[in-house]
Amino acid sequence: MSSLPRGSTVRRDAGLYGYERALRRHGIEPIAGVDEAGRGACAGPLVAGAAILPPGKAGIVPGLADSKLLTEKARERCYDQVVKRALSWSVVVLPHDECDRLGMHVANVEALRRAVALLDLPPAYVLTDGFPVDGLGVSGLAVWKGDRVAACIAAASVLAKVTRDRIMRDLDTDWPAYDFKTHKGYITDVHTAALLEHGPSPVHRMRFVNVRRAAGLEPPAPVQNDRELALSPSAGPSTRMSRGPSMGEETR
Repeated sequence: MSSLPRGSTVRRDAGLYGYERALRRHGIEPIAGVDEAGRGACAGPLVAGAAILPPGKAGIVPGLADSKLLTEKARERCYDQVVKRALSWSVVVLPHDECDRLGMHVANVEALRRAVALLDLPPAYVLTDGFPVDGLGVSGLAVWKGDRVAACIAAASVLAKVTRDRIMRDLDTDWPAYDFKTHKGYITDVHTAALLEHGPSPVHRMRFVNVRRAAGLEPPAPVQNDRELALSPSAGPSTRMSRGPSMGEETR
């Protein structure tokens, strides 16, 4: 990965399309954005999306933003607009067992690479969310909170998130005891309780500590005292126990 071309700057108030405009001023296009959904979940697939938006008004997607900041209905509307407007787009789904085989970081990078490779319009430059991705074959830039500041990354995040949410709703039909349709495979109190009661489903990721504990492959988590419980945050994708590894932490 590289930096922006020499002399390029993106003002803080440049808006969601500032990065693309800065690159196009230097004659660089097409520009792809790539992002994933489901990395922190302990069940279901990892999904990566890639998108190339056209320049000008045709590439302005109404309501586009980081997929995590949109309501479900707003994401669906943006998804339809991205598919309609994009010069090229792709989605890659890595099943839970491939995530287990590769490990989450390697699986994440591999999914992003595949998404870019599947674009039928080869990009000249790739913007990624948060961290660099080698092996794309072209120059690119890792953008901090890219899904909030770069339109093509935001578009890719919507593609990935909507696709994965649809998959998780389908999986809820097969395994309704886990309530996948609500939490989409991330750690919540309801999900944790279902894991403890029913054990892991066939689509849970066995590298995650909480899943391995539910399967009896890891010792139980240390019991918290009343004060620790009172001070603990509510369970969520990034919640850590007061002692020991995170409930959703991947084992190596």
